Amino acid sequence: MKRYLEWGLNLRHSTHRRCSVLGLIMSIWNTTMSEYLLDNKRIKKEDMFTIAWLAEDIETLGSAVVLKAGDYNVSRFVDMTGTDLVASLNKSSMFQAFRRLSTRSLKRLIDGGLPATIKEENSENTNVYTYNKANVKGKTALGKAIALRAIDSVRTLLNEEGVSPPLSGTYLSPSYIATSSLHVEMVQLLLKRGADPNRVESTVKYTRKLNTVDHLFESNERLAHDIVKHGMGFYNIPQRELDEFIKQNEKPGINTDRTSVSQAMKHFVRDWADEGHDERQKAFPCVLGTLANMSRTVEQPLRVLLPGGGLGRLAHEVDGLGGFEVTMNEWSMYMNLAYRYLAGRSDTNSNSFHPYIDWWSHHATTADLQRSVSFPNRLASRSVVLVEGDFTTVFAEDTGKYDVIVTLFFIDTARNLVSYLENIHRLLRPGGQWVNLGPLLYGSAPFLQLSLDEILALSEDIGFVFQETDASCGDITIPGMAARGKEVAYAQNEKGLSKNAYQAQFWVAKKS
Repeated sequence: MKRYLEWGLNLRHSTHRRCSVLGLIMSIWNTTMSEYLLDNKRIKKEDMFTIAWLAEDIETLGSAVVLKAGDYNVSRFVDMTGTDLVASLNKSSMFQAFRRLSTRSLKRLIDGGLPATIKEENSENTNVYTYNKANVKGKTALGKAIALRAIDSVRTLLNEEGVSPPLSGTYLSPSYIATSSLHVEMVQLLLKRGADPNRVESTVKYTRKLNTVDHLFESNERLAHDIVKHGMGFYNIPQRELDEFIKQNEKPGINTDRTSVSQAMKHFVRDWADEGHDERQKAFPCVLGTLANMSRTVEQPLRVLLPGGGLGRLAHEVDGLGGFEVTMNEWSMYMNLAYRYLAGRSDTNSNSFHPYIDWWSHHATTADLQRSVSFPNRLASRSVVLVEGDFTTVFAEDTGKYDVIVTLFFIDTARNLVSYLENIHRLLRPGGQWVNLGPLLYGSAPFLQLSLDEILALSEDIGFVFQETDASCGDITIPGMAARGKEVAYAQNEKGLSKNAYQAQFWVAKKS
């Protein structure tokens, strides 16, 4: 654009679409280009409000942004134009802003002068936009602000004349939505403004439940901070580096991966708590039984590799059999941070947290939801080695090194399953064995999503010979093929009202 301007480009020249060049720039919501033009005095702010908008007869920049541009660009345009954006809105667009925009963007417009009482008028009827009632879909300003847990926007709306929480006992009141959103401060604000806590509060003391969970989240947060602090020491990361990382990742448009944090911590239950015992007993015995029957001695141990080891309980169970040199591998730094923390514990059951408070479905009682789980129920062995990084690259120098490779809930994590199979084959010595148990739940944008028969055929083509396995490890899944199916739970709440399990596939194959 800079070069075109130097060549004399006329921003107001009409194109074949009967729209000016500036109009085209604005119509694709190119805020970076708009900022460049403003900063270099190629246009004035008023120019942005006089361009022709042809699509759907949009007449002003403000209306175009509200109706077409979306939340992120609303904030960007408010930064560039200030209150002029609100001033350019027609009445219909003002009304539509409350329907279409997030609470964050609404607040920017309200702070810029968007009135809190708006009527949408047309030839058929007049719809008064009501703030004092809210439904679960958030189709009113107050309801939307509450449903999105935007406490600042709620305060802004409650300060407007005529906007107040209702005193009705309806289940769809703002206080009900706020409690459903787990937002304790918002509930307290609404109650302070006179909202009726309604029958939910009077019957089950829902606010007390929220307050309790809020406290339990703080307890979980302390554990997360301890894990990070331990990791900083282990990896020699200075505080300033962490502070800069946090600053960069709190920028608008960057989503934090809270799910991965939660899942890593929940693996403390699956791998290292008494509560995970039954789940481990469904998954581990076939693998451990196969390894236990392998010939080895303490003087001549077998080298075992467990890629995708997670928090490592299976690796430590293999180590406990004796006669194995155990190496586990994990790519996820969420898992590695949690494992390093766990490996540093010196006492059993020295930590506890509340693993189920971030998911409120399928609980028989509130006590089940809020219960704590202690870990570790045994200490990690120092003889187990963790190699961090990508399984397909970090063992580049280890061709033929391992006697056994165990893949538990692992092969379906591959983006390229062929590379996993080839790497397993490469790392095994001739005659080495591959033991697998897991589902085929593909994720992480896989290049291939093979069915079981295709995986078995491809493995044979790569150079594996499938071995006979014990019938206790499940029924044969496909007649004439070696894989056995066994129902195995995964990350399941043992007291929950739902069941999360897979028909995991078990096989043993030898490198020819």
